[in-house]
Amino acid sequence: MPSIMRCDLPADALLRAYVDKGAYTDCFAVDSAARVSFADYVEAFYTSVPFKLERVVLAALVAKPSSDGDAQRLARGETERFAAWSVEARAADQVLMCDYQKRTRSWLMAAPIEGGGTRLYFGSAVVPAGGGGGRLGFPFDALLGFHQLYSRVLLGAARERVMKLWASGRP
Repeated sequence: MPSIMRCDLPADALLRAYVDKGAYTDCFAVDSAARVSFADYVEAFYTSVPFKLERVVLAALVAKPSSDGDAQRLARGETERFAAWSVEARAADQVLMCDYQKRTRSWLMAAPIEGGGTRLYFGSAVVPAGGGGGRLGFPFDALLGFHQLYSRVLLGAARERVMKLWASGRP
């Protein structure tokens, strides 16, 4: 199984704007042997088992429900809202989502790999209160290790879901 790697943001990543603003940013990637469309990746990410559990929590705690159909509409560019997020920016191969409190960003990108396959990216930004650079404080520092592990879990689950869809002949 390919390993999930922490990496630099691609030069054209929509998330890069937050590096320039001094926010915390991260980027993880994993390669898939399959040619994966961006829409299939987005759908797979937001309909994976770990993310479905997150969706249940969001529905219960902050009244932001979502469905697999909502994830499919987001993936196809038919909606600008999904659960606790709205689309901040979109390109043919990536999407940048902003949470309803405007403190975090989630970013997905799919890029073809020379010779075949697709590199799947997932990144996050955490913006300090007030929107500028600065310390994020103890809660963020305490949860950073969990966030990085959870990011890897989400990306790995999305890759596995994409591969199942690919094996079934869907993409």
